[in-house]
Amino acid sequence: MTPAAALRGARWAGRRLLGTALTLLVTSFLVFSSLYLAPGDPASFLVRGRSPSPTELAAIRHQYGFDEPFPLRYWHWLDGVLHGDFGRSYLFHQSVAEVLWSRLPATALLVGVSTVMIAVVGIGAGIVGALRRGTRTGSAVLLLVTVGAAVPSFVAAILLRSVFGVRLGWFPTIGNGTGVLDRLHHVVLPAIALSVTFMALVTRVTSAAMLDELRREHVEVALSRGVPRRTVIRRHVLRNALGPITTVCGLLVSGMLVSTAIVETAFGMSGIGSLLVQCVDELDFQVVQAIVLLVVAAFVVVNTAVDLVHPLIDPRVSAAGGAR
Repeated sequence: MTPAAALRGARWAGRRLLGTALTLLVTSFLVFSSLYLAPGDPASFLVRGRSPSPTELAAIRHQYGFDEPFPLRYWHWLDGVLHGDFGRSYLFHQSVAEVLWSRLPATALLVGVSTVMIAVVGIGAGIVGALRRGTRTGSAVLLLVTVGAAVPSFVAAILLRSVFGVRLGWFPTIGNGTGVLDRLHHVVLPAIALSVTFMALVTRVTSAAMLDELRREHVEVALSRGVPRRTVIRRHVLRNALGPITTVCGLLVSGMLVSTAIVETAFGMSGIGSLLVQCVDELDFQVVQAIVLLVVAAFVVVNTAVDLVHPLIDPRVSAAGGAR
């Protein structure tokens, strides 16, 4: 890479990171403002079931800063978030950071195992489907993709619990488990339920990208010159197809964080997703704000990382950016 190209790449990466920072700033403002878009006085949610006097209500507003001007409240909240302080939970009577930290390992394990399943099964099945197109194997992959894409997470959770949890008794159907092996045993069914639709989508994208590369002229020329088919597929077809595959995987993995709420609730897991459902039901806005902000931030950061890695996987992207 020439110094000029490296400089252009650094400038593009800097602009991308600056755009990410601005996106996160706007997101934080929208998330904070959502509390005040709800009807009623936020302080009234803290005294549900009671009839406080005006003096007590004023004291609550002062304690939680509801009597301050809106820009000042936002600034104090943002400053706290940047220092890891998301406020105090109304429901659990402890800091939001402590509540999130206690639930984060379960969700991280669920998303991590689901990501591995999506990458291994989705990409592997897509490659097989593309290379075996027109055969029974290719037709079987296409059928599984069609069925998998049509099965929502909650339906998959019910079926998996009923068959492999209740009838066969192979896997536990509720809780997080204790210890490394027990946690992995507990997370198998939730991970499958969470990833089944995403695996189908990755399989479809992988197969389409592989077929598109197989039709390229340079691939046909390499095969006609006697280059081993396995070498051509590995060096030219799969490598060039990794660009769109990586992009889609990044989008799906970051989007999985939202789907965890359904799966964790179905399997009785104590994670971030089930915590979000509980806090929405109990109107614990401080925790809801923190979870929504973290989910959106993860989505933005993961997609930014994919954009930055994409030129390294597919140099054509970098060349096109330089030409523009």
